[in-house]
Amino acid sequence: MRSFLLNSSICVCILLGCSSRYNPPEFGALYNRSAQHHDQRRNPIILVPGILGSRLIDAETGRVVWGAFTGGYANPRTPEGARLIALPMLEGAPLDQLRDSVVSDGALDRLKVKVASLPIEIGAYVHVMEALGIGGYRDEELGRSGAIDYGEEHFTCFQFDYDWRRDNVENARLLHEFIQEKRVYVQTERAKRYGVKESDVKFDLVTHSMGGLLVRYYLRYGSADLPAEEQTPEPTWMGAQYVERAILVGPPNAGSVSALVQLVQGRKFGPTLPRYEPGLLGTMPAVYQLLPRGRHGALVDVGNPERQVEDVLSPGLWEDMGWGLAASAQDGVLNELLPDVLNPSDRRRIALDHQRKCLTRARRFQAAIDLPSSPPDGLTFHLIAGDALPTPAVASVDMTRREMKVTGEGPGDGTVLRSSALMDERLGAAWSPALVSPITWDQVLFLFSGHLEMTRDPAFTDNLLFLLLEKPH
Repeated sequence: MRSFLLNSSICVCILLGCSSRYNPPEFGALYNRSAQHHDQRRNPIILVPGILGSRLIDAETGRVVWGAFTGGYANPRTPEGARLIALPMLEGAPLDQLRDSVVSDGALDRLKVKVASLPIEIGAYVHVMEALGIGGYRDEELGRSGAIDYGEEHFTCFQFDYDWRRDNVENARLLHEFIQEKRVYVQTERAKRYGVKESDVKFDLVTHSMGGLLVRYYLRYGSADLPAEEQTPEPTWMGAQYVERAILVGPPNAGSVSALVQLVQGRKFGPTLPRYEPGLLGTMPAVYQLLPRGRHGALVDVGNPERQVEDVLSPGLWEDMGWGLAASAQDGVLNELLPDVLNPSDRRRIALDHQRKCLTRARRFQAAIDLPSSPPDGLTFHLIAGDALPTPAVASVDMTRREMKVTGEGPGDGTVLRSSALMDERLGAAWSPALVSPITWDQVLFLFSGHLEMTRDPAFTDNLLFLLLEKPH
């Protein structure tokens, strides 16, 4: 037995520890020729970031709401900052009518923070842009701003920024408008460069995290809204006519336990950074759309772990448990968000109305993207996910004390479970050796990295470039 263990350890060292001695490939030598070849048959790319992945500013003042923690940013610990970060609430008003002056202002390729009075930069989507740059994809935003001199070659890559607080269906409509605009632009450029008029432009979409959910809805339903609550959505695949490949990196297709915990407990992004209270996060419809599926066993009763809480999106559950906007401890936050509402009971009624609308919308959104449906010919789905890090998989709730904590982990990228990225419907159902998923995956790649760190992995760059540049269509 001792000899077997010793040999096993040596094998593990060879497979894992010693692998660090191998250098990543020279991507230029591998892909330069393909990267430098541009013609009308090469699809332009649209990068769709995830939640937190777009810079938000106050259009009236230019003040940064999200994208920096320095200077005059919107500090959630102040009433003014809290009101900028949160979405408006108004009893009886549909979510899409609750507007403020905050708008998106570019995909967030750098997140600036300030630690111990020293400004530092944390790379965000810059790593994806670097990988695409190696492949000869010239980012329009960077090219036009002069940040990088691409000459006239900045018409092959676009960043779709959006207000990630808002409903994903709203943002799918904005993506449709963005695609129509860029499609005309690319057609014009192709006509000038290659003499090809009114070419049939197809895009490749590269998404991260929640951006994958937004894109999946768009491909299935185009710019259409969700049907009425009692109606079953019918995928038309209207968005697929403009897309050839959808490459989803770390998508929480079955939701995330982390999102559930953060909606209940709030979130702090770093030891020296401000805390975002549940009352702020609870105003954002998109966060509810990241909640895990009860049927997958994501939420259980701490007194009886075998008892699953099936309906995670039940407004009654959230109100009974005092979660999110229903928490009595959040009245101070509600007072800041609703300064003109002086009566605490009135504030609570408005907050509960908003939470019910967000939960109901999330239920309908999840039903729409969970529905099994085969994509049309010509559209392929590619998944890049992590499966080597312990990731929150199960939260237990004490129904008496109204407390919640993570009690189970599974393989994933630290944020999104492997099973969630795959949208594995075997969880909570009869097991089978073959994957059961409403998503038809044409290719799956697993990396041993974190949710954002995987975009720095050379294997990510290598496989992404092969898929985009050399894999036959």
